[in-house]
Amino acid sequence: MLYNAYELQRSWLNSASAFASIGVELLNHPAHPLNNFGPMGYLNIGPMAASALEVFAHATASYGKPAWNIDAVEVEGRRDPVVESTVLNRPFGDLKEFYRESLPEDAPRLLVVAPMSGHYATLLRGTVERMLENYRVFVTDWADAKTVPLHEGTFDLDDYMDYIVAFLEHIGPNKAGGGANVMAVCQPSVPVFAATAIMNRDGHPCTPKTLTMMGGPIDTRRSPTSVNDLAMERPIEWFRHNVIATVPMQYRGAGRQVYPGFMQLAGFMSMNLGNHMMSHYEMFKHLTVGDDESAQATKDFYDEYRSVCDMTAEFYLQTVQEVFQEHALPGGTFLHRGKRIDLGDITGTALLAIEGERDDISGLGQTKAALELTPRLADDKKRYYMAEGAGHYGIFNGSKWRDRIAPVVEEFIAKHG
Repeated sequence: MLYNAYELQRSWLNSASAFASIGVELLNHPAHPLNNFGPMGYLNIGPMAASALEVFAHATASYGKPAWNIDAVEVEGRRDPVVESTVLNRPFGDLKEFYRESLPEDAPRLLVVAPMSGHYATLLRGTVERMLENYRVFVTDWADAKTVPLHEGTFDLDDYMDYIVAFLEHIGPNKAGGGANVMAVCQPSVPVFAATAIMNRDGHPCTPKTLTMMGGPIDTRRSPTSVNDLAMERPIEWFRHNVIATVPMQYRGAGRQVYPGFMQLAGFMSMNLGNHMMSHYEMFKHLTVGDDESAQATKDFYDEYRSVCDMTAEFYLQTVQEVFQEHALPGGTFLHRGKRIDLGDITGTALLAIEGERDDISGLGQTKAALELTPRLADDKKRYYMAEGAGHYGIFNGSKWRDRIAPVVEEFIAKHG
C-alpha cells in the first residue's frame, strides 16, 4: 500500500507540475495582459506569478536517473574530452570508466565507490570531474532496485563486498604490484573497509594500494547524529514493518521488497526543512529579478538531489542493524559469508580518513575510527584530514572539495599509490 499510495500522489503532482509549467509559459509571453502597460504591468504581477509557478513546477516534478554529462574537463586552461563507458555489467550495479583522451596510458587508476543510500551515483559527478584531472576514474553505478527483476536474486552487504572485489579484479593489478586506489564516499566506507581487510588477508593481487574513506559511518557511537539516533531508537523489526515496501507491477522489479528512495529523500529533506525552504525562496527571488544563472544553480542541485532510487530490503535492514545498531565492524563481529572480518589483517593498504567539520550525517570521529581499528598497519600509512567548514555534501562536491580536499587525496595517493 505504501508504494501504491506514493505512485498515486506522484501522478497527481506530475499533473500539477505540468499545468504550472504551462502557466509559466503563458505568463512569460509578451502579449499577456499582466506584462503590458497599465496597473497590472506596473505592479510586475506577471513575472512574480510566473516565478512562483516555476518554483512550484520544479519542486513537484518527478525525476529519473540523471545522465553523467561529463563531456570534458578543464586541465591547464584547456578543455580535454572525456570518454565514458560501461566496462562491467552486473544486475545490481555496473562498473563505469571515465578517462580523458590526453591522459597518459599509465595514469594511476581510482575506483570511486558511490553510496547505495537512495541517490544515484551521479551525485558524485563533481567528485569524478575533479579526479579526472589526474586519474583514470572508475565508478560503481548502482542499480535502482525497483528495476532489477526478482529472478536476479537478492543483494545484501555480503553481495556488496563481493561486487567491490569483482570490480577491483576487473580493473586489475598494477604493473608494480597491488591494485587500484579506492575512494569510498559515505555509506560504502563500511563494506569497502571490510572488503579491503578480506583482500589483505587473502593476499589478493588486486588489493587496493590506498583507501580513502570520506564521511563514512565506521563507528557511529562517536558523535552520534540524528541519523544515528533514529536507527537506535527503534528495533529492527520496526524498520521491517514500517519502511519496507513491495515494488508495484509497473516496474521490472515488481514484487521485490525494497526500502523506497522516496522514504530516504523525505527523511533527508525533513532534517533540514528550513534550509530547503529558504533555497526555494531564494530561487524565487532570483527568478523575479531575472537572475537565471543563480536560479539554475539551485535547480541543478535539486534535480540531482530529488533523483532517488530504491535499495533492496535485505541490504537496507542489514546495514541498519549491523552498522548503526550493533556496531559490528568496530566491535569485531562483522561477518562476510559467515566468516569474521579482522581489520587487523590490513597491513598493506594505506588509509586516509576525511571528515567534515559540520557533517550532520556522519559525525566527527566516526570515520577517523578506522585508523584506530587497524593496529598492524604502520602509522606512516595512515592519515586523517578534517575539512573545516564542510558539511556532508561539501566533503565530495563544491569548492571546498575541489580546492582543499581533493589535493589532500592526490598527495596521499602520490605518496602511497
